[in-house]
Amino acid sequence: MSRLKVDNIETRSGNNVAMDNSLQLKSYTTVERDALTSAAGDVIYNTTNTRPEYFDGTDWQAMQDPAFEVQYLVIAGGGGGGGSTPGNYEGGGGGGAGGYRSSIGSENSGDGSSTESTVIVIGDGTTTYSVVVGGGGSAGNQARGGAGSNSSFNNITSTGGGGGGSDTYHNQQTGGTGGSGGGGGAYNGSGGSGTANQGNSGGNGVSWSAGGGGGASSNGATASQNTGGVGGNGQASSATGSSVFRAGGGGGGSYGTSSPSNPGHGGGTGGRNGASPTAGTEYTGGGGGGAGRSQALGSSGGKGVVILRYPAGKTITLADGATSTAGEQTDGSTGYKYIQIETSGNVSWS
Repeated sequence: MSRLKVDNIETRSGNNVAMDNSLQLKSYTTVERDALTSAAGDVIYNTTNTRPEYFDGTDWQAMQDPAFEVQYLVIAGGGGGGGSTPGNYEGGGGGGAGGYRSSIGSENSGDGSSTESTVIVIGDGTTTYSVVVGGGGSAGNQARGGAGSNSSFNNITSTGGGGGGSDTYHNQQTGGTGGSGGGGGAYNGSGGSGTANQGNSGGNGVSWSAGGGGGASSNGATASQNTGGVGGNGQASSATGSSVFRAGGGGGGSYGTSSPSNPGHGGGTGGRNGASPTAGTEYTGGGGGGAGRSQALGSSGGKGVVILRYPAGKTITLADGATSTAGEQTDGSTGYKYIQIETSGNVSWS
């Protein structure tokens, strides 16, 4: 006849207690916990916050290591679209998307590479971490577009997108290098190269009449006669709770009246005969569209962004200029908190 095994509990010197098996704390939700009549020293496991807690006589306090993981999506500013020279070889290249680095779940980084490692932070309320949000590159004025600025969180840095090339008249038809490369300008300008693990190359321009698309998660498209190249596809992320595409390449400008549809992932549309180029979308790091017929100016790249995800039991504090329009949010499907940071500064957790 089998016997029920009873745990042996042994009291040792120094008020130590030894048990045969692990100690299972009584579990309560936050609502159930708050309904208890508690005394200082009571200990429970909170199933709402997934952590052990103790009552200090006034409030329930967390019992956990202050170090924890933070997931990030860091996107640099997009490159500006290339300018053109009215009456000459018209068609600026699209700006390259800002560099894209992600450690969110199992999502890819900007060039399709694997998810990066998370950052370990100390949530003691005093240890701070730097956040830099890169600006979009300037519009090219009869010249190559400006490069986007870098974005970073702690030691994770994404490189600004390369500017789109101009027409050959100003000899800047090659797209700029960056997180993703800018598209080449008209008259066979070459697209710029991207940065490993962040983005891809821009497309090439064609003889005299159109610029290539800016690079992104995919390469920018090469232009065809009188039609600018489409900007590269952006990358999808559920960093803010639902899937959103960001960091698309800017479209190339053209001499003609036709213009291919851009993927709509934050990259601006290239200019053409009868329509001016559009800028990259703010807080996506999209590249700006290149200038078209009779347009000296391309368009500016979109500002980058830093999105952070962290355990629901933690609270973030922004300081030294860091701002977020929506503030701290909770992802209802996972229980994680997240925040979209839109200006540079410092952050800490408690």
